[in-house]
Amino acid sequence: MALLTASGVLALAAPGEAGAASARCEGRRVKTLTFTTGYVNIYKRDGTVCAMTFQNNPGRDRRMTVSVQARGLVPVPAAGVRPRSIGPVQTHAGHRCVRVKGSVGTGSVSTGWILC
Repeated sequence: MALLTASGVLALAAPGEAGAASARCEGRRVKTLTFTTGYVNIYKRDGTVCAMTFQNNPGRDRRMTVSVQARGLVPVPAAGVRPRSIGPVQTHAGHRCVRVKGSVGTGSVSTGWILC
C-alpha cells in the first residue's frame, strides 16, 4: 500500500513538475532582463527553461523573487531574503512560450510571452 501511495504522489507531481534543480541553471544563456536593482538570467537546454535573479550590489540581504512559467502551466516561483541571488527555477517548456518575472527589493521586471 505504501508503494502504491508513493507512486500516486509522484504521478500527481510529474505532469506540471518544474522547480529548482541545482545551485545554477544549465544550458545556454538566451536572455538577460535588467532592471534598476538587479537582473534575471534566462537559460535554455533541451526544452527546459531556467531562470535566476541576481542583485546589482551583492552582499546585503535583500528580498528577491524569480518565476518562470511555460504557457499552459502554472508559474514556478522562488522567493527569499538573500545576499546575492535567488533560484534557479525551471520548467520544461518544450516549444511553448514562457513568461519570466524577477525582483530585488523595490525593482522588478516582467516579460510577456517570450522564447516562442
